[in-house]
Amino acid sequence: MNATVNASKECDRDTSVTSVIFPVLYSILCIVALVLNSLAAWIFFRIPSSTTFLVFLKNVVVADLLMTLTIPIKILSDAGVGFWQLRAFHCRFSAVLFYITMYISILLLGLISLDRYLKIVKPFGKCALQKVRVGQRLSAAIWVVMLSLALPNVILSNQPPKPSGGKLKCSSMKGEAGKLWHEGFNYFCQVIFWGTFALMVFCYTFISKKVYESYKTSKSKSHAANRRTKAKVFVVVGVFFVCFAPFHFVRVPYTLTQTRDGGDCRAKKAIYIAKETTLWLSATNVCLDPLIYVFLCRVFRKRLMTTFCKDTQESSKSSLTHMEMSPMDHTTRLIYKKQERVNAKKHHKHISYALLM
Repeated sequence: MNATVNASKECDRDTSVTSVIFPVLYSILCIVALVLNSLAAWIFFRIPSSTTFLVFLKNVVVADLLMTLTIPIKILSDAGVGFWQLRAFHCRFSAVLFYITMYISILLLGLISLDRYLKIVKPFGKCALQKVRVGQRLSAAIWVVMLSLALPNVILSNQPPKPSGGKLKCSSMKGEAGKLWHEGFNYFCQVIFWGTFALMVFCYTFISKKVYESYKTSKSKSHAANRRTKAKVFVVVGVFFVCFAPFHFVRVPYTLTQTRDGGDCRAKKAIYIAKETTLWLSATNVCLDPLIYVFLCRVFRKRLMTTFCKDTQESSKSSLTHMEMSPMDHTTRLIYKKQERVNAKKHHKHISYALLM
């Protein structure tokens, strides 16, 4: 009997990996993410929301900033700094916000991919989804729905905290209803991720096909430009998968260890470490979002230049609405001009490609 109790207590303890190494990794992540996302917010909120892309991007920046602000509490909680009350606050509030902003960001990345796809199919904004007001409403709906679904996780974490050895497990604060909701919500989040990933694969496959057809039609011999464009197309899907997929492979087994009694203690600890490792990998997306969606965006780079170089400010204003996410280098621009002279149809096609990453 004593051996069983001791084993249970040992299972409840945090390992040195989660209490020492991960706080260090999250500290580095937090500093980098705060700098990058603050810069992104400062630049992008000086640009009018003239397109649905900019609307979605601004919401991604807000979600990433909120997620970044929850990381310091996670660091202190995981490191065991402060009282167990801090851990209880993290379990009930900041951890919920951490996860929900991550999934809001995932959904918005999916909408950005769909926006890129529609810019090729209907480059002149005939689709309702390309209207700025519709984009704003979609973004607001995502925030309202996801926060509403997360609220029961806060409300149902209503059990008196029972720290063991000075440590507190978040699952111990949930009653049976709380555990059931937590498990069901995690399944719903799986649907969000894999559904968004499937949408992105579809959209960027179609985009890459159009890019290839463009190069083939224009008979471009610039293989380097072709490779760069394809890399910009696939980097979004690649980073999205590398960051989030490992966590979603581990999350369901880990959730079951939280909501179901019994099971091997050693296996539970291994799954917990795997969950924390893949969760940190998912959190790195708050650093990669600015790199993918900001520094590859010409409108951002132009605004950054005009902010620090006053002499170029006037020339940038007239071009902001026409320079969204253009991957064109010198060779591609020459091809664009040539196609413009040939016929209007090919001219329109190249405009749509100029809107790609």
